[in-house]
Amino acid sequence: MTQTQTATTKLTANEEKFAQALYQAYTTQKPLTEKDWQATVTDDAVAYNVQARLTELKNETVGGYKVSLTSEQTQKMFASDSPLYGAQVKSHFLASPVKRSLKTLMEPLVEVELEFRAKEDLHPNDSLDDLMKKTTVAAGMEVPDSRFSNWFPKLSKYMVMSDAAVGGLVLYGKEFATNDVFKDVAAATSVKCQLFHNDKKVTEGLSSEVLGNPLKSLHWLVAKLAEQGKVFKAGQMVSSGTFVLPPKLTVGKWSARFDHGLGNVDFEVTD
Repeated sequence: MTQTQTATTKLTANEEKFAQALYQAYTTQKPLTEKDWQATVTDDAVAYNVQARLTELKNETVGGYKVSLTSEQTQKMFASDSPLYGAQVKSHFLASPVKRSLKTLMEPLVEVELEFRAKEDLHPNDSLDDLMKKTTVAAGMEVPDSRFSNWFPKLSKYMVMSDAAVGGLVLYGKEFATNDVFKDVAAATSVKCQLFHNDKKVTEGLSSEVLGNPLKSLHWLVAKLAEQGKVFKAGQMVSSGTFVLPPKLTVGKWSARFDHGLGNVDFEVTD
């Protein structure tokens, strides 16, 4: 029995109804209201099962994951003591530069992150050094988006989990062998990114905001998936966590500019 089949058989009628409602919002862009569903999901296990069912309904290969709540500040905002993840379908991982209409999204934000891609299957006993050897790294821009109206920063943790960690799009730049970019694990803490909108700097941040080191975010994800009987597979990518509190995505030209030779990620947003 597959993981998605297992998740489906565990859903109650109300949980199945919720997963179907999330999928309808995903396909129609007509948002849900949190209070209509908040009582349906009250723990992590149910939230991840709803997410698994939502992923199944999308009927598309999982291209990877995003990790959310990777800073103390964002964990406090969503009343959580740990990160959470969302599975992301392959078509939502896009190589920069990207051009997209704002109408194709619902209530999007913009984040700057490091993207890691597995060169081989990853396992929970892999050390951070092992993960460096087994991955590529790229500059990234993540566009969180939710199937709920008026979601940020008010949406409850369980709704975020159920909604695939409010996954929208993941944009990534040129990929490099991680152990070529970073001489050691500690070097991954010092990546700086500046975010620009129409060539005006909006914000900036450091990779140390991501659980102290974004490799720890990847390590957390691999272990969490293993707990659930899943594997982070070769070819899959993770958006490992934002360096900054996300501003609202608006029309214009967005550019995330990274040091360490990682380059830029560019996103042109039209009406």
